[in-house]
Amino acid sequence: MTGAPRLVPAARLLGPAGTAGPPDGDVPAGVRGIASLLAHRLATDPARPLVTFYDDATGERLEFSATTLDNWVAKTANMLVDTLGLGAGDRIGVDLPTHWLGLVIPLAGWSAGLEVVLAAARESDGAGAQAAGSTLPPTTRLGALFVAEDRLDATAHLVVDETVALSLRPLGGRMLRPVPGVLDYSAEVPAHGDRFAPPPPPPEQAELLRAGARTAAAWGLGPADRVLSTAPVATTEGLLGGLLAPLVAGSSIVLCRRLDPAALTRRIATERVTAIAAAAPAPAGGPGGAGPGDAAVPDQITLAGPGVRALRLPLLG
Repeated sequence: MTGAPRLVPAARLLGPAGTAGPPDGDVPAGVRGIASLLAHRLATDPARPLVTFYDDATGERLEFSATTLDNWVAKTANMLVDTLGLGAGDRIGVDLPTHWLGLVIPLAGWSAGLEVVLAAARESDGAGAQAAGSTLPPTTRLGALFVAEDRLDATAHLVVDETVALSLRPLGGRMLRPVPGVLDYSAEVPAHGDRFAPPPPPPEQAELLRAGARTAAAWGLGPADRVLSTAPVATTEGLLGGLLAPLVAGSSIVLCRRLDPAALTRRIATERVTAIAAAAPAPAGGPGGAGPGDAAVPDQITLAGPGVRALRLPLLG
């Protein structure tokens, strides 16, 4: 059984990108929070793929335009407000591996004006750089916890008002084994509307936008880029490289769960990948140091070949 997760507020995973360091980068005009950032993408580029998701263990491939992704975010945000009764000042937790729903849930929480807390990624997720320290006490109350079905036991100790489990099965399958007192995301979310009126964003969302813009500028990302990431959103490279920086830059995301290294060259060609987001290498045992699964990302960059940029994040300290 995997150990109990540590809870990390999303903003604490940003590292230097959230506070300082040139180049500053630009947030699109008029964007004041995550909901308006997604609305900007929806208004300027509604049909082109925003997220392409692969799970090489199941053979799953899904593609989401800004329109389709926004529908899922809106439905989830409406669930947060209408079913779970959450509002400004409330906090949700997310404990999911690399998955497209691992992007949807935080985007919905931010759209609803909530604080998003991430369960620090496990070694089994193939995680790289993570925030050192900065965790919340296990007694922190969560208004809701969105958790993979196979992680329910590991999160049982957390103080949670409502638990929402996600099976993560292909085609939106429901939980294999319903659990009393646990909501099934796949059963609950479809009934909610696909339009959501977001409240004014809390001031701390400016830090997320700033970090995304600085990272995108440092990497030179633009609308023509398609960024491949294997990291869960609960890591610095997943949060910045696999979500915020491409979203600010107008780029597309190719999100790969359980990537088969033998498929990488073909994946890059098929999906027209221009860059791979990765953590900078660190000494084993040091902050952000190598652990089981960490070698996968550097190996991917070595295999990527010419014409594909390696987008390195700075070490955390």
